[in-house]
Amino acid sequence: MMENDYRLPDESSEDFAAMLEEDMRQREESGRIVQATVVQKNDSEILLDINEKVEGVVQRSEFTDEEFERLKTGDTFEVFNTGRREDSGFIRASKQKADQRRGWDDIVAGFEEGRLFEGTIVDVVNRGFTVNINGVRAFLPLSQVDLRQVRDNPEEMRTYVGLTGQFKVINVSPKRHNVVVSRRAPLEEEKNKAKQQLIEKLVPGSLLTGRVKNITEYGVFIDLGGFDGLLHITDISWGRVSHPSAVFSEGDEVEVVVLDFNPQNERVSLGYKQKSDDPWNNIAERCECGTVVKGKVVSFVDYGAFVEIEPGIEGLIHISEMSWTSRVRSPSQVLKIGDEVEVRILDIDSENRRLSLSLRAVRPNPWDVVGERYPVGTVVKGKIKNITEFGAFLGLDEGVDGLIHISDMSWSRSNHPSEIVKVGDEVEAKVLAFDREKERLSLGLKQLEENPWDVVEKQFPIGSRVSGTVVNLTDFGAFVKLEDGVEGLLHVSEISHDRIERPSDVLSVGQQIEAAVIKMSKEDRRIGLSMKEVGEGGAESASE
Repeated sequence: MMENDYRLPDESSEDFAAMLEEDMRQREESGRIVQATVVQKNDSEILLDINEKVEGVVQRSEFTDEEFERLKTGDTFEVFNTGRREDSGFIRASKQKADQRRGWDDIVAGFEEGRLFEGTIVDVVNRGFTVNINGVRAFLPLSQVDLRQVRDNPEEMRTYVGLTGQFKVINVSPKRHNVVVSRRAPLEEEKNKAKQQLIEKLVPGSLLTGRVKNITEYGVFIDLGGFDGLLHITDISWGRVSHPSAVFSEGDEVEVVVLDFNPQNERVSLGYKQKSDDPWNNIAERCECGTVVKGKVVSFVDYGAFVEIEPGIEGLIHISEMSWTSRVRSPSQVLKIGDEVEVRILDIDSENRRLSLSLRAVRPNPWDVVGERYPVGTVVKGKIKNITEFGAFLGLDEGVDGLIHISDMSWSRSNHPSEIVKVGDEVEAKVLAFDREKERLSLGLKQLEENPWDVVEKQFPIGSRVSGTVVNLTDFGAFVKLEDGVEGLLHVSEISHDRIERPSDVLSVGQQIEAAVIKMSKEDRRIGLSMKEVGEGGAESASE
């Protein structure tokens, strides 16, 4: 059998050679191993019958305290008969030398056979350890002490001293009396054996027990004793898990379910939540549409909030289901993560694992009573909450807002609602219309005042001469305010007998003019004016 390429390091060869020097000398000197019987013992030595003319003697120091205490007259064991006599006349014998001789022979035979030996790590030497195997000191390289890499650090290495276990002889040099052993080799053999046994158990659906080896953001690695399996974060719980460390700690012993095993790349996928039934399987038996349940807000998305109503069951409150009256742009306007809320179940889709919830449906819809509380014609009071280009929203009780359209703010022309009201103004308005389906309440300010057009025919008959102020100029003419809420149109063709390209050439906003009423339509709320019809005076006014 070829010798393995393991030798003592040069730096430690002298140390190790010194340990084996005595063993080498024993093999070279004349002597033999004989059976000895205890005759008597004292505190320093043991007298033996070794089948010679005189007794043999072995030193008490070759025995441990426990071994020495157990020895009694008549006990037998092997000793090495040196053939040399002590000053006392007895033949010097050695149990340790007999053990070493037997141990050495056994080690050589075991090396050829590939056997494992029981041994104990007894000391730290340069780049390795000394191991006692059957009384023979063997060298254990640092790289062979464990499955993991051990640093060449005396403090870390000393933690292995005293460790007893199985060792494999990986090199024997009879000439140099060197023995090199490995603890890693039998550990690997044991691991591979366990690994092979584990492979037979890696069947999807089987339960295995392992230990948490490492925790990452995406999952937990479980040492199964031969393989490391990944327990992905999505397979830890049917519910939401913020981080695997919230459930497991390194070193935890945990029972898991085998989900998949790929023998090619030796990847094992594990599950923890699969040990219990999927809560979505029978959700219809526990929850019904229309029922009110309690839950906890667990996360936000742009379009709503997710609420956990029981472990593993989350439902969505869409932003449209958060308030009856307010326009919700973000769920954080209404809710906070961790809020305990009551919600009503709107829809259950167990197949797609979707649950639709409503926050507002737990409360009465204020729009259901708006029609009764604010009938058309009612005068209401509130504060201006918001102003847009097309009108202003008036806040009423129960969170209902009514719209005052710009056309219903004043009988007079207005370019923007802010010219008439400001946010925070407290005003009265009249209810003009209510649309329950579209949840709209239309209000008016000008309807609280008399409509000036009701008397305009009597006040401004056709042919009458009127005075007014230019309030707006367009390409086709000028609008003239005759009084609050009543305006007339002075067409460009009615400004002068002369040709005028643009009204702004002869008129300006704020200018006082005189004109004649030439057209009247109460239904269309239109009055036609003419400066040409007033004669020279009207023309003079236009030219000023």
